[in-house]
Amino acid sequence: MSIKVRIPAQLRPLAGGAGEVQVDGATVGEALKALDVAHSGFAERLFDETGNLRRFVNVFVGEEDVRFLEGLATPLQPGSVVSVVPAVAGG
Repeated sequence: MSIKVRIPAQLRPLAGGAGEVQVDGATVGEALKALDVAHSGFAERLFDETGNLRRFVNVFVGEEDVRFLEGLATPLQPGSVVSVVPAVAGG
């Protein structure tokens, strides 16, 4: 099933400069792994050594943070939009 993944500016070089890419996946985890297969380098930026999302990476399905849903197991529907949003710190 086709999923749209929105990529933040700092990670766009990994996707040839694209701000959005289409991947297949039934869950958020599958979609993000498919993103890495299509554009190598995403996995090391998104996942820690245990396979979980890095603390400073936020992922949304529509407007919902996957950490408050089912995490990487969050199911996707055809046409879902997954947004990768790096955390912003400062004061």
